Amino acid sequence: MDLKTLPVPRQLRVKRQTLRNDVVAALIMAIVAIPNGLGGSVLAGVNPVHGLYSLVIGTPVAAVFTGSVIMAVDATSATALMTREALAGIPSGQQVAALVMLVILVGLFQIAFGLLRLGSLTRFISNAVMTGFLTGIATLTILGQVDDLTGYASPYSNRVIRLFDTLAHPGQIDLPTLLIGLTTIAAILLLNRGRLGRYAFPVALLLAAVAVPLLGLESVHLVGQEAAIPRSLPTWHLPDPGLIPEMLFPALAIAITAVVQASGVSQIYPNPDGRYPDVSRDFIGQGIGNFATGLFAGLPVGGSLSGTAMITSVGGQSRWANIFTGLFVAVALLFLAPLIGRLPNTALAGMLIVVGFSMYNPRRIQFAWKTGPTSLAVMLITFAGTLLMPIQYAVFLGVALHVLINLYQSSERVRLMRLVPQDDGGLAEAAPPATLSDGEIVVLQPVGSLFFAGASELEKLLPEVGKARGAVVILRLRPYDEVGSTFLGVVDRYLARLQANDGCLMLAGVSPRVMAQLQKTGIGDHIGQHNIYLAGPRFGDALLVAIQDGRAWAEEHRAGGNITPGRDAHQLAGDGEEAKG
Repeated sequence: MDLKTLPVPRQLRVKRQTLRNDVVAALIMAIVAIPNGLGGSVLAGVNPVHGLYSLVIGTPVAAVFTGSVIMAVDATSATALMTREALAGIPSGQQVAALVMLVILVGLFQIAFGLLRLGSLTRFISNAVMTGFLTGIATLTILGQVDDLTGYASPYSNRVIRLFDTLAHPGQIDLPTLLIGLTTIAAILLLNRGRLGRYAFPVALLLAAVAVPLLGLESVHLVGQEAAIPRSLPTWHLPDPGLIPEMLFPALAIAITAVVQASGVSQIYPNPDGRYPDVSRDFIGQGIGNFATGLFAGLPVGGSLSGTAMITSVGGQSRWANIFTGLFVAVALLFLAPLIGRLPNTALAGMLIVVGFSMYNPRRIQFAWKTGPTSLAVMLITFAGTLLMPIQYAVFLGVALHVLINLYQSSERVRLMRLVPQDDGGLAEAAPPATLSDGEIVVLQPVGSLFFAGASELEKLLPEVGKARGAVVILRLRPYDEVGSTFLGVVDRYLARLQANDGCLMLAGVSPRVMAQLQKTGIGDHIGQHNIYLAGPRFGDALLVAIQDGRAWAEEHRAGGNITPGRDAHQLAGDGEEAKG
């Protein structure tokens, strides 16, 4: 653990003009972020105020500590839906305490990821997995709004079934509720086409809030009827350690999802100096933001691609843009709480449906679709898993599936080719013989993974020793810096079969690490140090020396002599003549 990775910025000083730009950008961002915060709370199934708390606390705190200067950190649809799943079995009286513990654990996991420099591990979450997961999240976001949009509460728990149940009961749909929801969607889409595109969400929600009392639509449910909106800043909550066992696994899943989504932001938006931020430092910044947010009962936050794009497009230039965003949301919370309570639930549902459709990425889906059957299968299974099982398991399902497929493909992709020396000193590729012949010299080059199933597959491809006597097999290990125990077992068994028929096995282009493995396991002694040719500074020389010594050994064997070919492996590496063969 390297404490130097703690991403506390050297200074927050900026030029006055930059600060002015950040204030303007933050004001616009706050107007847009407030509806998003409310929508995140709806997705999470908690009081709308918790989404605003995450903006008041998480956004500015994370802005101070992330490696990225401009990354917007807020509650995302994915983390909000996963929060809903995590709190699903918690009694209503304990949900706030569970939320506090959940978000604190998310923060601690993210801080640990950063301190352990795990930013590079995001590559194990493949594009196919994330595409399937995010497409599933987009679908759940849309399906989760059917009840509020229509005013009909289906008795079923699965969102897909709830949709069909709603369609099967058109008489139960409240028409005024549906009308306000659809009008909100239409208003957002219409406003997005004009100059007010940046303000489409807040303007559409404001119009809906005015229309309901103006038209006397008493059947339309309002946010304030579902939960009280306190006109105050967030208060301190002490975490309950007794909730750790129940919240631990969901917190890990949310932490992983949040940092993976945020890593995309780190790779797209460079800092003002032109350098891309350290992903691990961004992990720590988000973790500190979540730890602080958890103490004040906010939703879990993470780096937001859409939020970052928004704040940069309106002129944000430094950390202060996100810091001021949190301050402006706090002011709004103090003075606009009554207005928030008058927002129709169906209008928020309409807004979230628009957000859900915007989350679909046809280009990314098409890319995974056309890449091949493996990527397509992983994407579809992860998508189905997201819809049909608890969300926190869907990411792990996709990752595990991809790892298993890659392991299988690695074993299936192992090839073995024969290298045939040519008169001009070069090597030609040929198919290896099925069975060795007496006194034959065969140079073999494996291609592919030599771990696990790959090594077992290689064993099937090796030429049969049969009754061949005095054969020499040279196995070239040039590309391999390390091998597994399965491969070493394959080598030992093949060596035994060759030696039983007075044959010889040589290893060429052996790396120091593989040599150490051979020595520690004792297989190097079985082969004979003189039959191991270490890689040196010149490409191909180790293999050529092995071929020469193999020919000499074969000639002596045919003549009835007894020769020990070659030189000691350590001498070979030290003379500077041989290279990685």
